[in-house]
Amino acid sequence: MDRRRFRGLTRGFTKLLLIAMAALGVHLALAVPTAADPSRSDWAKLRMCESTERYHVNTGTGYYGAYQFDLPTWRSVGGQGRPDQASPAEQDYRALYLYRMRGWQPWECANMVGLVDDADARSKVVPSRGDAAYIGGRKPAPVPAPAPQPAPGPAPAPEAKPAWSGLVYAYGDCAPALRTFQLRMNDLGYDFQGTGCYYDKTKQAVLDLQRANDIRDSGRLGPKTWKAAWEGVAPR
Repeated sequence: MDRRRFRGLTRGFTKLLLIAMAALGVHLALAVPTAADPSRSDWAKLRMCESTERYHVNTGTGYYGAYQFDLPTWRSVGGQGRPDQASPAEQDYRALYLYRMRGWQPWECANMVGLVDDADARSKVVPSRGDAAYIGGRKPAPVPAPAPQPAPGPAPAPEAKPAWSGLVYAYGDCAPALRTFQLRMNDLGYDFQGTGCYYDKTKQAVLDLQRANDIRDSGRLGPKTWKAAWEGVAPR
């Protein structure tokens, strides 16, 4: 075979090889999976190691709920009250929130069961509650169709004020009366989950109510503030 023909065949083979490699490269790029949050089974492994899947557990050592949050970490991702008193959906949401901020690092059990950060770990992207619904196998609640409007009638009677417990509540207290107060403040435009524990959000609602009703803004929930929640001026 003369050299000219050999060089021509070599160039042709090289060109075909480059085309094949390019096509293979496109195929490999398309085969890379899209990054996603940890799987539902990964979260189940973590919960089983941390709390044996008990959302209500209080170990008595400063760690609470299915994911064994301590209070500073729980509050760093927006949690209110104590984790073990929050709903499973709320605990799942705050766990995903923490994962997107810090990956698996806060949980010792993650390393013990072999969990590895993915591309969403430490992304700093705050999840929606819908993003976290898959963790416990829950689907986002469907939006109900609007109910038919009743014919106009007499205005309903105002909600009766529950009896005052006789105690004055302050920051850090937890009591059934505080839950009653929080749920009442939801009627006035607040967004409590009804944990019954007095933390920053409850204190702000108490101060708002006191200032709207010319009560000394002590931040303590006493009988005057309690009465104002049902019979006074709603905060703006």
